[in-house]
Amino acid sequence: MNFNDTLILAVDFDGTIVEDAYPKIGKPNMFAFETLKKLQEDGHRLILWTYRHGSKLEEAVKFCEDNGVHFYAVNSSFPEENFENNMSRKIHADLFIDDRNVGGFIGWGEIYQLLTHTKPPVTEQKKGFFSFFK
Repeated sequence: MNFNDTLILAVDFDGTIVEDAYPKIGKPNMFAFETLKKLQEDGHRLILWTYRHGSKLEEAVKFCEDNGVHFYAVNSSFPEENFENNMSRKIHADLFIDDRNVGGFIGWGEIYQLLTHTKPPVTEQKKGFFSFFK
């Protein structure tokens, strides 16, 4: 898979976009909305893929929209897909971003770096008192 191509990314909500506080909405995870918006700007399609349903799902979608992220689809492979109880809820995506991954959630900065093959900017370290004794 070439990460320079546009991808379909299925993104979990609780514990991934926001801190897990289900059924409430937790605080946004650091860089979550900034990264999601940048991924959309880069041409990737985002699907909200979450356990939430009904009014709790509507709250999550609205929370994301209020933070500038509008999903291509929600709990489905494409916007027009209708979920029926006689079929699998598994959706089609190139990658799944979830806090329940093997190894846990690596963070939004690391996710963006993996998808774009970029490195974080190098920052100059502050010199503390003890650095003068080295």
